[in-house]
Amino acid sequence: MRVLCLSTYELGQQPVGLGAEVALLEAAGHEVSAADLSVEAFPAEAAAAAEAVVFSVTMHTATELSLQAARRITDQSGKRPFAFLGLYAPVLDGHELVGDQDLLAAGETGEALLGWLEALEAGASRARSGVEVSIGRPRPLSGPLPARRRLPPLERYARYLEKDRAILVAGVETTRGCNHSCRHCPVAAIYGGRSRAVELEAVLADVDQAVSLGAGHISFLDPDFLNRPRHAMAVAAGLAARHPGLSFDATIKIEHLNRHRELLEPLAGYGLSFVTSAFESTDDRVLALLDKGHTAAGARQAVAACRRAGIEIRPSWLPFNPWTTLSSLASLLDFAARADLVASTDAVQYSIRLLLPTGSLLLREPDPVLEAALGPESTGNSSWRHSEPAIDALQAEVAALVAREPASSDPVGSFEAIWRLMAKAGAPLPREIPQPEGELASHLAAGERPRLTEAWFCCAEPTAAQLEAVSG
Repeated sequence: MRVLCLSTYELGQQPVGLGAEVALLEAAGHEVSAADLSVEAFPAEAAAAAEAVVFSVTMHTATELSLQAARRITDQSGKRPFAFLGLYAPVLDGHELVGDQDLLAAGETGEALLGWLEALEAGASRARSGVEVSIGRPRPLSGPLPARRRLPPLERYARYLEKDRAILVAGVETTRGCNHSCRHCPVAAIYGGRSRAVELEAVLADVDQAVSLGAGHISFLDPDFLNRPRHAMAVAAGLAARHPGLSFDATIKIEHLNRHRELLEPLAGYGLSFVTSAFESTDDRVLALLDKGHTAAGARQAVAACRRAGIEIRPSWLPFNPWTTLSSLASLLDFAARADLVASTDAVQYSIRLLLPTGSLLLREPDPVLEAALGPESTGNSSWRHSEPAIDALQAEVAALVAREPASSDPVGSFEAIWRLMAKAGAPLPREIPQPEGELASHLAAGERPRLTEAWFCCAEPTAAQLEAVSG
């Protein structure tokens, strides 16, 4: 069949999931076109010719943009069979753009995708029955390497910045799923607290092909790199042996940074330059409700541990949720300043609002505050309202502020503007921003800290520019 595979947003990186789909479908004999709408023009001719269209919906931003692309295809070329693959596929169950012949699949989606296309090709009548979810068999994942040469070149994507160097980046998977069940996380809703390792040689072979295409830095895409510590160390050691001097970054839970702190120095030696970690909140009650596995004190310990190992740490935050107060917002900003995280935090992080995708563990046993925020008419998605309208209004103001310049290279200036905005709204903040404290302080100046140039985030609403690029 003629299949069009579309990606709309992958955190500013070459869409490795799209590359994997292309490789799988070509191996099965399908005629595949692919486009990444975050860096390429809408493929009108390929869309008109396609007998099926596959969308990657691995995150909220991508899901919203995929719906815009699906609507554009339907308006311009007529309805096509659509497959929506990824963590946010359950959110689309019942959506007006999803019909009986379409596929919604999450987890390990390869078999579902091939079976769907086989049925379409055979002309079989098919009435969709819910979302197909599979986490696969309990053995290491293998398969064809992502077809990176069929994707836009790495030069079209975000760079890794380290002091005055801008380096090409490639994202690589070492595991899928997660061993933890943070109650707000879409990964937990699909994988149920389990992870799957990608075969070590497959990981390193993908690193090899990425390096051959110009990558000088690897961004490991796992929900948590230390879900499988031995596997992670084998990957890091293999990377360093095959590509000496190649740097990498990874996402690691606060809980794991503290539990496996003895691994941080060896990882730094293998090339780990910075870690992204989901701090979420400094309110211990909220952290417990989310089942994050750490406290605010534990977050401080993790910052100190990373800084001792020579690894920078970049937080993701969840400032706005049904339990948010002006005091909790003040505590979060105060923590960021004292832990010297201001220069290491993209401004969009201060605007993030809790998402409640279908299947969210928070919806299974909501507490009274969440129940009140959802209200009797809620569909269970992200349609909650804070009990204090002023908090929702403040979130909208912060979101508007950071959306005006989402790629800003001045996180310090953005933080100062957000500090003033929240203080004006009544958050109990001191007049002066606190200075970093002791062992929490970075040895690197603000402009020297390693980071990726992509400043938006998977849980944020699409920007006007992102929507325009997809919808035309």
